[in-house]
Amino acid sequence: MTSVHDFTAATDRPDAVLERFAAGHPGDAPGLVARLARAKFAYTTRNVRRESLTRILPPAPDVRPRAGDLVLARVTEIGQHKRIELANGRRATLFLGDEVVVCFGARYAPDQFEAEVPADLGPCDLAAAGGVAADMISRHSSIANPTRLEPIGLLADREGRPANLADWALGPATPCGAAPPTTYAVVGTAMNAGKTTAAAGLIRGLAAGGQRVGAAKVTGTGAGGDLWLMSDAGAHPVLDFTHAGLPSTYHAGETRIAAVLETLTDHLAAADLDAIVLEIADGLCQAETAALVASKTFADRVDAIVFAAADAMGAAGGVNALGALGLPVAAVSGALTASPLAMREAEHLTDTPVLDLDALQDPRRVAEVMDSGQRRDRAGLTPALAA
Repeated sequence: MTSVHDFTAATDRPDAVLERFAAGHPGDAPGLVARLARAKFAYTTRNVRRESLTRILPPAPDVRPRAGDLVLARVTEIGQHKRIELANGRRATLFLGDEVVVCFGARYAPDQFEAEVPADLGPCDLAAAGGVAADMISRHSSIANPTRLEPIGLLADREGRPANLADWALGPATPCGAAPPTTYAVVGTAMNAGKTTAAAGLIRGLAAGGQRVGAAKVTGTGAGGDLWLMSDAGAHPVLDFTHAGLPSTYHAGETRIAAVLETLTDHLAAADLDAIVLEIADGLCQAETAALVASKTFADRVDAIVFAAADAMGAAGGVNALGALGLPVAAVSGALTASPLAMREAEHLTDTPVLDLDALQDPRRVAEVMDSGQRRDRAGLTPALAA
């Protein structure tokens, strides 16, 4: 297990990585150290201690990948993703023949790909630019076919055990202080409803009011853009589910995702913060999102909710659905705030304040709305949640 302060891979300079690998490590794969030094390590692998990757398990009938397993793969066809997000956040152009280190995982993205962990180490797809290898099941009609990968083998430690993101997951944390930070969750109708923008605006408003703010993306597919935006808005530290050992949360299961929420919020609380902002990916129709927001863990950990939607009807549906769970929404925001008319419609339908980006970033306005919308009893709001 690891502490949040142990993660350094994201800031590694390419030359520093090369120097470390060039020092050499004992293992059963001649040339692997130098080969990995030249490979493009994806965002999903940024917490991995690369010096522990000393063996490779080539494709074989008894080698079956699991979600989170690290794989060295060759790019054989350029498709939708022409660049890969590196561990340090830079988007590197992909070329035919490039070798990349990514993780096996599933993906749920209605605007892009639906994909599953493959059954073997045969040719597969780059399902996300952040570094998720999978077999595509379906794609949005506006999206090109995925970039194709040929796995060279699973990366393993000196004992031949496949390396998995879970090996570098955060361990237990002890929150600071008697009272936990006030925790806000941004939930939405669907992908691209404006959740991350709303979360960043809320972070900015809270920080501008003098609060120490941390943030986490609890669910989704491994990629750094949302974290970089929340960090730029003023959150520190910023974590996501990859810190809990998952390349994505699709098919991870309700119990595992609730544990991710607990782990991330415990570590943020240990950072001596005033406020935490959580982003819950995808929408209320997505299975993992629906299960998480309906869980007692969510009710116990979250004080107030901002709901992001692209239109007034979506806002009304989301506010009503969360209200039925005993989870009142403090404010509505998201893509609909691009239209003053849509904002008025949403406010009329939901009887809830609708905050555009300027309002979210206004410390007085956001404090007024969030304080009035905060739930005073965090646990056991309804018999259903207490059951």
